Amino acid sequence: MPSDSNPQLVDVLVIGAGFSGIGLGIKLRKAGVESFVILERGADVGGTWRSNTYPGCACDVPSHLYSLSFEQNPGWSRMYPTQPELRDYLAGLADKHGLRSRMRFESEVVEAVFDAEAGRWAVRTRDGSSFDARVVVSGMGGLSRPKIPAFPGLERFRGPAFHSANWDHSFDMTGKRVAVVGTGASAIQFVPQIAPKVARLDLYQRTPPWILPKPDRPIRAWEQRLFRWLPGYGFALRNYLYWRQEILGVGYTLQPRFLKLAEKLALNYLREAVPDPELRAKLTPDYRIGCKRVLLTNDYLQAMSRPNLQVITQGVAAIGEHSVTATDGREREVDAIVFGTGFKTLDFTSPVRFVGAGGRELNEVWSGKPRAYFGVATAGFPNLFFITGPNSRVANNSIVFMIEVQIRYVVQCIRRILRGDARTLEVRREAQDAYNRALTRRARGTVFATGCRSWYLDENGESPVLWPGFSSEFWWKARSVRWRDFATG
Repeated sequence: MPSDSNPQLVDVLVIGAGFSGIGLGIKLRKAGVESFVILERGADVGGTWRSNTYPGCACDVPSHLYSLSFEQNPGWSRMYPTQPELRDYLAGLADKHGLRSRMRFESEVVEAVFDAEAGRWAVRTRDGSSFDARVVVSGMGGLSRPKIPAFPGLERFRGPAFHSANWDHSFDMTGKRVAVVGTGASAIQFVPQIAPKVARLDLYQRTPPWILPKPDRPIRAWEQRLFRWLPGYGFALRNYLYWRQEILGVGYTLQPRFLKLAEKLALNYLREAVPDPELRAKLTPDYRIGCKRVLLTNDYLQAMSRPNLQVITQGVAAIGEHSVTATDGREREVDAIVFGTGFKTLDFTSPVRFVGAGGRELNEVWSGKPRAYFGVATAGFPNLFFITGPNSRVANNSIVFMIEVQIRYVVQCIRRILRGDARTLEVRREAQDAYNRALTRRARGTVFATGCRSWYLDENGESPVLWPGFSSEFWWKARSVRWRDFATG
């Protein structure tokens, strides 16, 4: 590996080997860019779909939509992909396009410092390796850093205690007393898997999620043959799935009242799945559907009626050596704790110290509320680009679609730099500010501003995470770079 005194010179350095890093690597090669490296802190490709291996882990976006449009997979086994299939899909793309030779695994980036005189980034990894890059692209996903609240006494707990993203497969839960904290997208998948095995499951629920049935099924053999023999069939299905999701944007971003039908469907599903009215009351949300992430599952609500499962609506007050105490003061003995408490979605750059022009750190600039331009660039940090940066996630459609839009945008910027048309590109602050003012105005009329607490929102009730419009609108506005909004050096 290169040393600090002899950094490896590259044109483009990419952080992360998930959907963003792999998709960008493919597009860079197609654009004729060969001098690039992809640094991945894990031991293999896949990002979220490599690290999350909890029982039942799967995606809640259809397979043919949760994949790159320019790299369709005709061999999906189900309408909604499982974690192993997504991991294998991404690994296959890395192999197909020869990206592994450009990758460095177990290489966690800790610092990137911009040299204004040279117009280059000095990048350092945790193991002391260093790189000198003209362009840095952060493909760190928002679901890559687990969040465990600082519960009093957690450090004293004597049994296994782990986050769902770091599942302890060596621990046999059979016959054990297990506490699960959180009822988000991960918990609704693993709870039905572990509930039949454990002696008792205490499920700590802060806020009940809105839940709809998941229209999943195996893909039939004749359908797979059609996908292979008629590529247009897969393209047509992908477009149907995309616009089916996109139409929900009317309720999400324009008129939240249009989601009342979805609420009725969800309440009917809850009524059918949970006969006990007292338990059903605990599982009934009191906020507008869509304000928090809507979850899809066919077995979670059914598992709530198991005699060994108890839904606890009080929060966790403290953790003892062998117990969890709720805010009502009741202490329950447990053998293990599983945290389904989500990720640090509002913390975009905490693992990396980015130092831009003038010596300012990005973590300081973004303290309070991260601000970027189309989620890909921020003022004061030339030749630094983001994929799934601030305000570029969508709640009603596929994040992979948004990733593709940003990849195309970033590649346009990279090509201009590497052609020599500009040594550096930096978004103008006035353009960034105008863009963010428009986002703030638009967000006020969305379902996310209707009064619930969610990982979409910060402590001020604003979302640095979501694009407050249609994904097709984002594609249209970001289809080409408006160069006048960038300063060149």
